[in-house]
Amino acid sequence: MDRRAFITVVGGSMTVIPFAAGAQQAAQIYRVGVPWIPPREDVLPLIRVLEDGLRERGYGVGLNLVIDHRFADGQPERLPHLMADLVRLNVDVLVVGLNPVAIAARQATSTIPIVTTIATDPVNAGLVKSLARPEGNLTGLSADTGPELAGKILEFLKEILPKGPTRLAVLWNSSTTNYDPHWRALEEDARKSSVTLVRAPVQRADELEHAFEIIRREQARGVFILADQFIFVQRHRVNDLARYSRLPTIWTSREGVAAGGLISYGPSVPDLYRRAATYVDKILKGAKPADLPVEQPTKFELVINLKTAKALGLTIPQSVLMRADQVIE
Repeated sequence: MDRRAFITVVGGSMTVIPFAAGAQQAAQIYRVGVPWIPPREDVLPLIRVLEDGLRERGYGVGLNLVIDHRFADGQPERLPHLMADLVRLNVDVLVVGLNPVAIAARQATSTIPIVTTIATDPVNAGLVKSLARPEGNLTGLSADTGPELAGKILEFLKEILPKGPTRLAVLWNSSTTNYDPHWRALEEDARKSSVTLVRAPVQRADELEHAFEIIRREQARGVFILADQFIFVQRHRVNDLARYSRLPTIWTSREGVAAGGLISYGPSVPDLYRRAATYVDKILKGAKPADLPVEQPTKFELVINLKTAKALGLTIPQSVLMRADQVIE
């Protein structure tokens, strides 16, 4: 018998049904929409781990799953258009990244479930009512690091920089309003460590060079980056300006170090995207976002770029290297 067909007898007659076609008809096809601010090539590793996480839970792209990616190519103002397109497609779930994308998704739909992967302070940002009971149509994962991150950053700098840092610049997008908890933690730990913080706010790419002029003038010894989607897109430019200024950059995700930064310490973003697949699976099986608590990071990683250290004339102590999760050579 042809392995691609089987024969049944219905009312005395034979019917040949192609097996593959029958299987496709039996399987439900789910549709997941994923909007991105960066261009595709910048987020390919995250696309892969999200797909891997879904595959581990029985979903296969082209089998029982369609993933519709939409890319703003570094232009956040395109988000409303991308969201409207995904809503028109009537996707089953939206998977979103940082707060601007999550907010745009909430503005586009109040009915399609939304799973966030790296939201920052989602309660104060108005994304959820509380971490335990999100309410509404959004849940997922938070990238909040807690107050201990600031202390860790200063600890690593003390070990890496000769005589330790006395002045530390902080580069951030001042149009992002959800960094208050980070600032409070940074200021508290800086006071304890006798470190002066130098604020270097930016909102546009053409302001980055001026920000580094301020950093150099204030004689900062390092630059801690509070990265959002805008600064993530500009990460190569940020690191180039820092190297020109002979300053180490400290990021909270490995992507900043892969782009030429010195060190990063923070939640594993790929791990958060992989874990987001669990939320997608639960929702596709009938769970309501309002009933799924928002999770906080469980995996933190230290990444060091030895190429950048050499370019800056820094020697990374062996005690720090031994604690690194990844070393770029």
